[in-house]
Amino acid sequence: MKHDDYLDRVRSQLGLVHLYCGDGKGKTTAATGIAVRAKGLGLNVLFVQFLKSGTSAELDSLRRLGIEIMSGQPTGKFVFQMNEQEKAATRDYHGRRLADAMARSREGIDLLILDEILGAIATGMVDEAAVTGFLKTKPTRLEVVLTGRDPSGELLTHADYVSEVVMRKHPFESSGTPARPGIEY
Repeated sequence: MKHDDYLDRVRSQLGLVHLYCGDGKGKTTAATGIAVRAKGLGLNVLFVQFLKSGTSAELDSLRRLGIEIMSGQPTGKFVFQMNEQEKAATRDYHGRRLADAMARSREGIDLLILDEILGAIATGMVDEAAVTGFLKTKPTRLEVVLTGRDPSGELLTHADYVSEVVMRKHPFESSGTPARPGIEY
């Protein structure tokens, strides 16, 4: 079977929603793994990050593989550190990012990853109704991955896969070890 025929067959089986959630380390790592696997087969991947600076080490590797990335934010602060003006700017920025990602997903993307979208929803930086509305109307053969903590019941109903990453032990909790480049980001 020619590779193009094989890819067409693979694409005909796409269309499910994955949700990687929980308080443990590994949600973005799992999403990155699926992106690498899909791109390795020849699928078109869009990796979109919310509430992240755009400097995580995995992004350089993903770019080298030819994966399209949307990342970064208007301020280098966590939402709880922002004043109301910064929150408004961040809300607008991420709203446009989500709209751009939804539009791009209708242009031949096979796998859309919305990394830390659950955190963006929980902090009010992204409207959950926009995400659930998109999941209801997404292209039929678009595979979607959502990551973050504490998904709502409604988001859970839209997911075909739900994998919860549970923290049993973490060096920050036991010894105050901060996040390390190349390992946690």
